[in-house]
Amino acid sequence: MLNYQRKLEEQIKETDGGKRLLLHACCAPCSSYVIEYLSEFFDITLLYFNPNISPESEYEKRIGEVERLLREMPLKSEVRLLKGRYCPDEFFKMAKGLEELPEGGERCFKCYRQRLEEVAKTAKEGGFDYFTTTLSISPHKNAEKLNQIGEELEKDYGVKYLYGDFKKRNGYKRSIELSRIYGLYRQNYCGCVYSRREAEKRLYHNTTS
Repeated sequence: MLNYQRKLEEQIKETDGGKRLLLHACCAPCSSYVIEYLSEFFDITLLYFNPNISPESEYEKRIGEVERLLREMPLKSEVRLLKGRYCPDEFFKMAKGLEELPEGGERCFKCYRQRLEEVAKTAKEGGFDYFTTTLSISPHKNAEKLNQIGEELEKDYGVKYLYGDFKKRNGYKRSIELSRIYGLYRQNYCGCVYSRREAEKRLYHNTTS
């Protein structure tokens, strides 16, 4: 697998500052370290687009935590928030026929693409220089697949994709520290009903074994 952290550092060296980055935010804990890191180099707008999250109350809780983080976290430069569409029907349409697949498989890859394509499209419409996602900070997400999708969408939409494997350089550890500092809500499932079902099964197994 390519060293995507190294590719990111190379891209940062090539920028002359002031570049506009549209950063997909999946949740506040994952966003915390990524914006702390990238706000040193980019003018960031967060796009919260996560049609996979269910129920709607969970969706609203997570976006509320992102808003609170941006209010409370001191950053070198202001990070703005762009609220995307909440369209769970589009997620369920995409996932049709893949409902029984385990987490981390083809359904998740299609979910990556669904969210990243919205980011790429919005980045093109908004005249951004780069787009990327916070998703790769999670040890449960496939960074190689995320970056492959990003590369493909760069070609499709003509906006540069910013490589990333944000769990590197202790990024995931730092996100946990920042979550503790700001008292962020850390969910125990990715967001969709299928990941919640798997989380509930794991919890049941752990409490009964």
